[in-house]
Amino acid sequence: MEAYLPAGTSIEDVLIIMSALSAGSVAVSIWFTLLYKEPGVRRAKLIAAQRTALRSAVAGPRRRQERLPTIGLMRKVVDRLNLLKSGQSERISIKLMRAGWRSKDAIIGYLFAKLALPLSFGVLVVFFLYGLDLYDLQPTTKLGVALASVIFGAYLPDIVIKNKTQKRQHTIGKALPDALDLMVICAEAGLSLDATLNRVSQEMELACLELADELGLTGLELGFLPDRRKALQNLARRVDLPVVRGVVNTLMQAEKYGTPLAQSLRIMSAESRNERVMKAEEKAARLPALLTVPMIIFVLPPLFVVLLGRAILNLMDAFADML
Repeated sequence: MEAYLPAGTSIEDVLIIMSALSAGSVAVSIWFTLLYKEPGVRRAKLIAAQRTALRSAVAGPRRRQERLPTIGLMRKVVDRLNLLKSGQSERISIKLMRAGWRSKDAIIGYLFAKLALPLSFGVLVVFFLYGLDLYDLQPTTKLGVALASVIFGAYLPDIVIKNKTQKRQHTIGKALPDALDLMVICAEAGLSLDATLNRVSQEMELACLELADELGLTGLELGFLPDRRKALQNLARRVDLPVVRGVVNTLMQAEKYGTPLAQSLRIMSAESRNERVMKAEEKAARLPALLTVPMIIFVLPPLFVVLLGRAILNLMDAFADML
């Protein structure tokens, strides 16, 4: 085992380092568990910042100095390389919005990470493999590890964004039927679409903060943007789910043709719940096929041993007596 460790490192040193890391992780976990975070405070700050941005966009710029963003190290690097002027800026912005990062500096951080992480990973791996020569590897293996680290660093931001987007969409999809039921109640009570979205956003704060953010932002845009259809289309663009696109189309139809909003929302709520039940039934139907291989590997061999073991032992004893 010690042959695979770096020179001058023993198993005791590795155990001490692992114990220290475990103790540190436990301390950090306890700290974050005891640290109470109110989800409504963060949401209120985000909505307030978005309200200020929309108000300034509608009213128009007052002075040029107020539009200049704060320039940090990442912004300097991105501006120097003209990465924001590429044709993929709009696509990256949409990806970040679907992951829940709507700030102006999110795209700066993404572009800087795409540039810095491959270089950082490559330099670290080259330093450890070639500079310190910690492991006795073949030259082709070292080159492959270095290239793999660079590729991993290049794809790491996209992997993080994809995982964040999938978790966020899954959470929103699970909470959407309940939000639609609340919207039906508000619409039947006589509230307008703006007031309905704001009210449901407040009620869904503790149940699903992601959906509350999206509904609150949509209600805010309905009040500020001159085109109400644009606000609903922004919701469908930020949350790329078929059920959300269906809700947006229903709301746009109600806004355009004056159809009853409560009845349309009730139909969409029933459809979303039926879709969720169908997904659960689909997973349940796939369960027997998924359990076939584990049953063959882990259940049948012990069963054969229990059923045939005694007979095989008796047969072996009988042949031994005959010999």
